[in-house]
Amino acid sequence: MHSPASLLAAPALHINSQRLWQSLMDLAQLGATAKGGVCRLALTDLDRQARDLFSQWCREAGCTISVDQVGNIFARRPGSNPDLPPVMTGSHIDTQPTGGKFDGCFGVMAGLEVLRTLNDLGVVTAAPLEVVVWTNEEGSRFAPCMMGSGVFAEKFTLAETLAKTDADGISVGAALQAIGYAGSRPVSGHPVGAYFEAHIEQGPILEDQAKTIGVVLGALGQKWFDLSLKGVEAHAGPTPMHLRKDALVGAAEIVGAVNRIAHAYQPHACGTVGCLSLKPGSRNVIPGEVQMTLDFRHLDSTRLAGMIGEIEAVIAASCERHGLSWQLTPTADFPPLYFADACVDAVRQAAAGLGLPHMDIVSGAGHDAIFIAELAPAGMIFVPCEGGISHNEIENAKAEDLAAGCAVLLRAMLLAAEGAFSGQQAA
Repeated sequence: MHSPASLLAAPALHINSQRLWQSLMDLAQLGATAKGGVCRLALTDLDRQARDLFSQWCREAGCTISVDQVGNIFARRPGSNPDLPPVMTGSHIDTQPTGGKFDGCFGVMAGLEVLRTLNDLGVVTAAPLEVVVWTNEEGSRFAPCMMGSGVFAEKFTLAETLAKTDADGISVGAALQAIGYAGSRPVSGHPVGAYFEAHIEQGPILEDQAKTIGVVLGALGQKWFDLSLKGVEAHAGPTPMHLRKDALVGAAEIVGAVNRIAHAYQPHACGTVGCLSLKPGSRNVIPGEVQMTLDFRHLDSTRLAGMIGEIEAVIAASCERHGLSWQLTPTADFPPLYFADACVDAVRQAAAGLGLPHMDIVSGAGHDAIFIAELAPAGMIFVPCEGGISHNEIENAKAEDLAAGCAVLLRAMLLAAEGAFSGQQAA
């Protein structure tokens, strides 16, 4: 038997690395692909099987299970003081069409391993602990992404979310009914004491710096746009260069500017053109129309706005120079977010207490923790992934790094559950 205090004072990892790894491998069998990845889209029968397996494991660990109206699953381990709000952890188990074994799944299985470890050691926390599986984080089958946590945090309404449809016209509500996860628990109004999410980094920084733990300070703000450029289609031979209205030439200048602007706004700046299509797409016709996407990210809202201002100026100048018309349509806007100081410090303290090499880091991707951070103190723990590769069937992570991240999660949750920090949200 251990007390929470004695567990926090011990330098050992405590968690069962082999059990954690085996849980990840067992889960990865549901939707396993020939290339070693996972295809388990949200609210499919494979997702149902994964949800059933998670729920079974949690019941075997002595948890009670509840499911809310958007399908989020909550596995609760009681604490000695049921009046305290739960300390939560979790992530998602839906994947990209060509996804890997660890994105999202590590956070859920790490949470389960925390509960199993506490059971093994006979530890009773003051506050209840909950592991949550958020519905449709990836957004691959249904848009938008981070759907379940967004409804929980009241960023999206339940009615509008349940009405969203996939490419075959199947609604979220119908899919939940079909797999048996249209729960009865209300989606909002539930107090959260603190929230931690363990995740593979999905980037190369920790591996490059030879660090085991990333102490996540916050997440980059994101602004996405669709850009339409229109010129004039014309014959590639008879039309002189100086009389052309070539939409692709304008687009090429804009692509270069996106890259240049992102380099100029370092640190923590990213700029990407992820999609680009042109019409008519014939080798001897000057392109008359280009559709493209712009993705800008930064940790500072003022500098993010500056990036947008610069690209708008480039677009206007390029289009005037080449005789093009243009339309820039915003499609997503997530402000920069800093996680609560108390949660960040708990992760840093846990890593230091275990003697693990760690560094402060910023998340460039979206995670469920970003929405939960608007409800309660929240933090994230990153571990390295091989080559920084994610959203890919070859996604990989070392068992020892996953175990280390889980051990940090255990300590951070204990600190929160025992009231070892104030729980004040960072400004």
